[in-house]
Amino acid sequence: MAETTEYAADGTRRHGPGGARLLSVVAQTVAAMCLMPMLAVALAAVTGGTETISHLLDTVLPRYAGTTLALVAMVSVGTFAIGVGAAWLVTMTRFPGVRVLEIALVLPLAFPAYVLAYAYTYLLDHPGIVQTTLRNVMGWGPRDYWFPEIRSLWGAAAMLILVLYPYVYLLARAAFLQQSSAAFLAARALGSSPWAAFWKVSLPMARPAIAGGVLLAVMETIADFGTVAYFSVQTFATGIYTSWFSLADRAAAAQLALCLLSFALFLAVLERVQRGRAKYHQAGKRHMTMPPAELTGWRAAMALTLCAVPVLLGALLPAIVLFDMGLGGEQDLLSRRYTGFIGNSVTLAGTAAAMTVLAAVAVGFYQRLRPGRRSMVAGYVARLGYAVPGGVIAVGLMVPFAAFDNALDAWMRETFDISTGLLVTGSIWLLVLAYMVRFLAAALGAYEGGQSTVHANMDAASRSLGESPLGTLRRVHLPILTPSLLTALLIVFVDVMKELPATLIMRPFNYDTLAVQAYRLASDERLEGAAVPSLVIAAVGLLPVILICRQVGRRS
Repeated sequence: MAETTEYAADGTRRHGPGGARLLSVVAQTVAAMCLMPMLAVALAAVTGGTETISHLLDTVLPRYAGTTLALVAMVSVGTFAIGVGAAWLVTMTRFPGVRVLEIALVLPLAFPAYVLAYAYTYLLDHPGIVQTTLRNVMGWGPRDYWFPEIRSLWGAAAMLILVLYPYVYLLARAAFLQQSSAAFLAARALGSSPWAAFWKVSLPMARPAIAGGVLLAVMETIADFGTVAYFSVQTFATGIYTSWFSLADRAAAAQLALCLLSFALFLAVLERVQRGRAKYHQAGKRHMTMPPAELTGWRAAMALTLCAVPVLLGALLPAIVLFDMGLGGEQDLLSRRYTGFIGNSVTLAGTAAAMTVLAAVAVGFYQRLRPGRRSMVAGYVARLGYAVPGGVIAVGLMVPFAAFDNALDAWMRETFDISTGLLVTGSIWLLVLAYMVRFLAAALGAYEGGQSTVHANMDAASRSLGESPLGTLRRVHLPILTPSLLTALLIVFVDVMKELPATLIMRPFNYDTLAVQAYRLASDERLEGAAVPSLVIAAVGLLPVILICRQVGRRS
């Protein structure tokens, strides 16, 4: 038997099959759970009838598609420009404040885009501080001047750019750090200006990493619901929610979800291709890295400004505005109501983080234990969730489990005259499953990053001592991987705290979280009240950002 032979190098067979078989079953079950919502969406969309999709094509589908593509285009350009420009400046030049800025540029990752939307609406909307001050100082009336409308497509794009450019920045900076100076200096010796050498040599060498960062930002963009819903920008994400709740049209929601799922999976394939190519573009060694250029005078001031503005607009200014809003919000974090919101959020996030990390360990160790087509497929399917918006996952889980609950209730009524109600639909566990599907890829990435440091000889030594696969995992791998597992746990915890669309659709009745409370208050135009839960979410989001900043600092 292949499993036993591989895992019992000393001839001991008694431990091999059971542990490996159990691990295989768990890993493949996790992969099936991740695949189920996507298959359910496709099936519900196909069986929904052509009338619904024909109506969508004639009415909202072109608008949703056009708005989504426009938003994706703006976010792609914005994150590329800010992320790559900042990464090049802090890596290849030296100016006053660069050591602080190379870490501070990561801080906007702590803020969900919808939280920035609340802060900037409070600041820039017609009754906001900026326009009120302009009218008072200039003596203008409401119709005497023009001011850009923050609640618009460009406003939503700006919010998303400010919180998503760190994806591009981190990957671009890592690529620039790993590049050799030889090619860049050769271009300079042949007469190219620093800008031309950057554009023709350094940027193409870093292209796979940069493209991967931009694609990650794009996938987060199409998954966003809170920002576009608050700004009344009609995208596929808002269309799914409207069809599900406002119109009670499950078929329309499923068909819109299938459109978004197809686009997301297309982007996921692109991202995987870019990641695969990235490993072939490592030019040069670290000891050949070009010494950073010293900037002085107006060049240093320009570099400082270009790097400081994204930090100011993406982190510092929103934090100040939210704090000021929170002071007048009359929201008591210590009240029983708010402790309930916090308790619900922590319970969901903690449970989902634990289950997601356990699933990541099962899938990751299964791939190491049994490398082959089956484990490769299981790992790829488990990663698909990161490309699927929360609203799509919610629809994909609600449809089959609601059908199961209804069928079970009908059978119990007919057989025993007992109503079981909704056993699974609307439960915390179904919501936790949605979180696991959505964020398993993040946990897998952290786990596999740590697992790569565990040498294969450790596995061989454990096997030669007669240890079972699960024993090797428990006694050898997990103690070594504790930091990576804690990082994965923290990342998933914070992601769940920020997740909005899946929570809105799937949460149990009267079971609200901080994200839901912030969205509800903002939807009622009670922005000062929404600032309080938003600040708590942002504060929790700082935890993984601090970990990332420490890693950035070590590489500098």
